[in-house]
Amino acid sequence: MRVLVKLSGEALSGEGGRGFDPERVDYIVTEIKSVVEEGFKIGIVVGAGNLFRGVELKNLTMARADQIGLLGTVMNSIYLKDIFERSGLKARIYSQIVNLPDVERVNYDSIESALRENSILIFAGGTSNPFFTTDTAAVLRAQEMKAKLVVKATKVDGVYDKDPKKFPDAKKIPHLTFSEAMKMGLKVMDAEAFALCKKLGITVKVINFFEPGTLLKALKGEDVGSTVVPD
Repeated sequence: MRVLVKLSGEALSGEGGRGFDPERVDYIVTEIKSVVEEGFKIGIVVGAGNLFRGVELKNLTMARADQIGLLGTVMNSIYLKDIFERSGLKARIYSQIVNLPDVERVNYDSIESALRENSILIFAGGTSNPFFTTDTAAVLRAQEMKAKLVVKATKVDGVYDKDPKKFPDAKKIPHLTFSEAMKMGLKVMDAEAFALCKKLGITVKVINFFEPGTLLKALKGEDVGSTVVPD
């Protein structure tokens, strides 16, 4: 089974943190390694919130702020590749925006070859264009690696009708469609990512990634998180 895991930059630094927190990074390696060892083919798209936060770049034009963010995802991807490889895992980075020794251009034959050798695919640089989020990039790259599932690795155990951190009466929604999520105004992913999921027939699973073992449970079809399916 092929799956694209969408990680936030905060997953590397801890909530509200900066840079790279060794404990958080070790945790990511442990969780990803467990699913690779079970035979799942994994792609990763990571954000850059641990390096650059949008609120701090408001004095820039959106196009330039987004370009800075895209470069941040490349930095995080190179970091992840090194950490994975030091843990005995194979990893390859793909991006269309930089020319660096550890980064390959997106090539479908190369992606297929990497998946056959059980490499983790790390997709850097978003969609390669400003104005699109890493959520949209995750759906695009999932399609390119022929995965029909995107796991959004969050700090909440699924989709709720309102923010469970602010509202004690928030109700979890275990299963819904993209149209229902958009109609309810739920910010699971941005509208562009939702639209692309609907078009390509890709399912999104929202989990609390920081509950040990939840990623593996989700991929094995156990009852964790929330599932958002095409209409």
